[in-house]
Parts: sequence; C-alpha cells; structure tokens
Amino acid sequence: MLMIYCYAAFFGGSIHKKWPKYRYITWFSGLTCIAIALVGPLAHSSHINFVSHMYAHLLLGMLAPLFIALSFPITLLLRTIKVQHARYISRLLKSEIVVFLSNPIIASLLNIGGLWILYTTNLYSLMHQHTLLHLFVHIHIFLAGYLFTISIIYFDPTPHRYLFPYRSICMILFLAGHDILSKYIFIHPPNFVPIEQSQVGGKVMYYGGDLVDLIIIFILCLQWYKTSNQRILLIKGQTN
Repeated sequence: MLMIYCYAAFFGGSIHKKWPKYRYITWFSGLTCIAIALVGPLAHSSHINFVSHMYAHLLLGMLAPLFIALSFPITLLLRTIKVQHARYISRLLKSEIVVFLSNPIIASLLNIGGLWILYTTNLYSLMHQHTLLHLFVHIHIFLAGYLFTISIIYFDPTPHRYLFPYRSICMILFLAGHDILSKYIFIHPPNFVPIEQSQVGGKVMYYGGDLVDLIIIFILCLQWYKTSNQRILLIKGQTN
C-alpha cells in the first residue's frame, strides 16, 4: 500500500502539481498505526490484556483514520486514474448511500454506537474466540473511525458538504458519547476483563481519545476560520 501510494503520487506529480511531502508522511504514519495495532507485540498482547487492546483501538480507530485522511487518498486516486474511471468514482461519491453514510450524525452513530455495542455486550469476549468476528470488528473500527473523521473535516472532494455549526454539534455529541463510554468502562468492565485493566483502559480511552479529538477540533476550527476569511474578502471585493 505504501509503494502504491508513493508511485501514484510520483506519477501524478509528473502531470499535475507536485504532491506535498507531508502527505507521504501522513500516509506512512497511518499505515504504521494500522500495522502496530494488527501485527506485532501490541496486537498479540491485546488478545489477553485490555489496556493493550485499548491502545490498539486508539491507533486503529482514531489516529490511523486521521493520518489517512490527511494524506488525501481520494484526491490522489482521482488524479492518477483515467478520466472515465475518475468520473465513475465521482458518481459513486455522489450516490445516495455515500451521502447518507457521510452525514456527520450517521458517521458518529456508526462510530460511537459500534464501540458501545463492543464494550457493553458479549461482543468483546466473543471477538477473541472467533477469528472472523475479530477481523470484522477491527475492520469496522477503522472504517467507522475514518468515515467519522472525513465527515467532520473535509480534505478530499466531498460532493455534499455540511455546514460548520452542524459538524461542530456532531463533534460535541461524539465527544460526549466517547467520554461517557470510557467512564462506563472504568466502572463496568467488559466480560472477563479484570477491574484493574478496565480502569487503566478506560483512562487510556478517555485521555487518548480526547487528545486525537482535540487535533480534529483544531483542524475543524482552522478550516472554519479560513472559510470565513475567504467570504469576508469576497464580500469586500464585491463592494469595492
């Protein structure tokens, strides 16, 4: 995936505007977060230790989606593939299902709702007993995290853009749901999780999640500020 991205960015740079270097870094960082969460010591430990699982959850469901979003993958895809294929992707992005899923409130529900189901039902213990279920849960965690991230902050082409106040309200509601869940885990451990691990894991979820969310909020406010300035300059230009 890293080589494909780099090749596409380099190939597109020979035709279009040169691809910014920081996007290579964010793509690599995103893939690194995914790899650490799914392969290696942390991934192995997450099967038996809830604290390790929570660190993996933060990497896979929050930090990796943010890094991937910052690497503009859809923009790179559209400028690399043939025109007829790019038009098909554009039509897909405008489809009703994509517009529905990219609604910030729907993306928030898919993200935080999935976590509530995972940690307040038997799903957490079952996922460690069934490989396919384990794989499905991890795929959902990443995709739901990515969908939520790109529904709040826009980088790639987004046919249906929601207003900043609406996205801000959805972000606040997500924060509330995420923080309440972390406190719930602190008091009510998932099945077969020792209370000591659930308390530490709840803290990791609370503080680690808030740190990533703070970055998203900063980017959202920065985009809002820039858009407001552009409108003010446009209005001034029209009045002069």
